[in-house]
Amino acid sequence: MKRRLATIAAAAAVALAGAAAGVQAQDRPGAEKAKGPPADRAPQVSVTRHSGSFGGERVAYTATAGETFLRAEDGTARASIFSVSYVREPRDPDRPVTFLFNGGPGSGSVWLHMGAFGPRRVAIPSDGSDDGAPPFPIVDNPDSLLDVTDLVFIDPVSTGFSHALGDTDPSDYYGVTKDAQSVAQFIRLWLNENGRWNSPKYLGGESYGTTRTAAVLNQLEGGYNDVSLNGIILISTILDFGAGADTPGNEMSYILNLPSMAATALYHGKAQAASVESFVEEARRFAIGPYAHALFQGSALPAEERASVRRELARFTGLSEAYLDQADLRVLPNRFYKELLRDRGLTIGRLDARYTGRDYDNAGETPDNDPSFYGIDGGYSAAINQHVRETLGFRTDRSYVTIGRVGPWDWRLGGGRDEDVYLNVAPYVGRALRENSGLRVFVGQGYYDFATPFFAAEYSLSRTGIPQERIHYEYYGSGHMMYVRDEDRSKLSRDVRAFIRGR
Repeated sequence: MKRRLATIAAAAAVALAGAAAGVQAQDRPGAEKAKGPPADRAPQVSVTRHSGSFGGERVAYTATAGETFLRAEDGTARASIFSVSYVREPRDPDRPVTFLFNGGPGSGSVWLHMGAFGPRRVAIPSDGSDDGAPPFPIVDNPDSLLDVTDLVFIDPVSTGFSHALGDTDPSDYYGVTKDAQSVAQFIRLWLNENGRWNSPKYLGGESYGTTRTAAVLNQLEGGYNDVSLNGIILISTILDFGAGADTPGNEMSYILNLPSMAATALYHGKAQAASVESFVEEARRFAIGPYAHALFQGSALPAEERASVRRELARFTGLSEAYLDQADLRVLPNRFYKELLRDRGLTIGRLDARYTGRDYDNAGETPDNDPSFYGIDGGYSAAINQHVRETLGFRTDRSYVTIGRVGPWDWRLGGGRDEDVYLNVAPYVGRALRENSGLRVFVGQGYYDFATPFFAAEYSLSRTGIPQERIHYEYYGSGHMMYVRDEDRSKLSRDVRAFIRGR
């Protein structure tokens, strides 16, 4: 099971190019589309009451786990969105509320829910080792944000327990804009039902969830019937897919990955430096200076300059000059995962390069799998099902989809050929910052994350038209899901708590 899920995750957990995981049978031309569950029933909802200590404060709260139906203009229920809301008691309409989801596309909100911000979390190893077999400890989470904000965890269509209803084709929700429209519709319905239109509002996502955050922000604030936001929380950010695409001819990808390679080489003892912070800053400067100058010359690069860049590249990456020469100074991330620790018979993780694994053999060009995904997935799957079904009392015969098929995904933004070819949602953030003087942006990045490299996040948000003074960055000594490391989970909690309080 772990290997099957990890294989899906490589394509779907963090989308960096192309559609996630494959085409379902009902999406093939000529295939009869299967009907979803009936739409003529009431949404199923479970409400329970709890208390816990979060941020050093005792909090009583109501948990609502259940369905919200998205309806067409004629009132027909088209999709069921599953969410879990945690609202402090007594209720306060002036209290902040934060809407959260994960990425994929195709991922349920299980990771942020049971790993970072929910009132309960799964306790898996913090040091980059495998989570093993059940039972997995599910413990109180003092790092939850319930002391400063109510929380709403959202599962988009075909993730978690969310699904299309009746004759609705689930692919109606498969796309950057279509997905964002459905999540924005859910948020408006939640605000209606809970009387929270004038509450401070935050929107947060991880991985493709940051892409979704920018797209939902555009849906909420990009028209006339605005839902104004106080802040967006971007965790492991991917906004500019064009710059980060690992495809022949795109030199920017090599530049943006280099600081992550440097951090990883240092972590595994393949490089030397006083600190990871100082080393990645050196790597940033080298990447946008001598390295970029060399790459953009292509085949016209002089031999002397090539040799100088190759030496420095070897110092930063921990790879041999001979290997770098054979790679023409351009090392794709999946080659780096295999090559860095080949002399030890180990591969490193994509989501979190602290993790190591062993392949079938040591001769291959790329790893068999991602040890940083199969090292955590079992614990999270068990935790979300146990928590929602038993603690929150939501009973269903549906399986909770942690990572599911949502393909083919429509990546087009609708701006014509150039905008649809070069996918970049960062301008949505820039426009919102320019037009909403109260909006702020939090960016959290792990040093050892190759799915959404920290330098790529910095690059995407430093472009023209994006005001810089309201963007705040924090960095963590782990990878994509930085909260799996105990120290980083606590730091992330403090950082986001301070961000919300700082409005």
